[in-house]
Amino acid sequence: MRDRRRVDELSIEELEQVLLLRKREAREKRLRRYRRTGRAIDAEITGEAFQPKSKVRTRVQRALGAGLLVVEWGAVIGVLVVGWFFFQRWRDLNTQAQQEIAAVSSSIPTVEPTPIIGAMVLPSGHTPPTSPEGAQPNFEQELPAHLRPIVAAAPPVVLPTPTPAPEHAVRVVIPSIDVDAPIVQGDDWEQLSKGVGQHIGTANPGKVGNVVLSAHNDIFGEIFRHLDKLNPGDEIQVYTASDMFTYQITGSDVVPPTAVEVMDPTRNPTITLISCYPYLIDTERIVVFGELVDNS
Repeated sequence: MRDRRRVDELSIEELEQVLLLRKREAREKRLRRYRRTGRAIDAEITGEAFQPKSKVRTRVQRALGAGLLVVEWGAVIGVLVVGWFFFQRWRDLNTQAQQEIAAVSSSIPTVEPTPIIGAMVLPSGHTPPTSPEGAQPNFEQELPAHLRPIVAAAPPVVLPTPTPAPEHAVRVVIPSIDVDAPIVQGDDWEQLSKGVGQHIGTANPGKVGNVVLSAHNDIFGEIFRHLDKLNPGDEIQVYTASDMFTYQITGSDVVPPTAVEVMDPTRNPTITLISCYPYLIDTERIVVFGELVDNS
């Protein structure tokens, strides 16, 4: 049996233990009652107020959760829809712009570029001095018929001023065939009557490119009469106002008057000499090629 004692017989420590035990028993009792009946329990006993969760409250919470989920999915779908419409609008604008550009382009007339009239025939061409009409330009015989209207319609070449620039060629010397002649700018009939002519637009002596010089072989001093006697290794000396450039012959060829490609620019400093050929017949051209080897 329990040892029953009166309250006044208990010490303070024993009284505190009894009170603590009674409180614990009371709290457990109320918790059991709450589980059985669903009625609230005092906060001073449990440390917190328990409220029974009714079925209505649970349904409301579930409904709110479902509503929030619907709102979230709706926002995602809205963003996707806005992005799709933006993409469609961007594509439509590009398509419309391309159509407008194509319409404008088709309405603009095609402009044919103005053809550049280059050399149709090599310089120094003429009829032989022994022909009945004497020496004169020979374009009608040398130039193909379909090119004659183009040459006739071409504007005259504007020649440089008589005073040459410092870098222009002014003199050519070929020791092996006793040539020592002045050089003028231009190689038409009038210019070649004054000496050796440099084709307009070709390189200056010593520079990268092709220095093209021509002269007659049987009129106006017969300056280039003996080009056919030149051999590889022979020298050509070309003077400017302040320098002298030495070229060495690399080869020669006989070509038709229309072989204008021999005057094309080159990637190295080169020289090309041109004259009519054969002597007193003048139906073709003799062309001599050389490369720069020295300057002083």
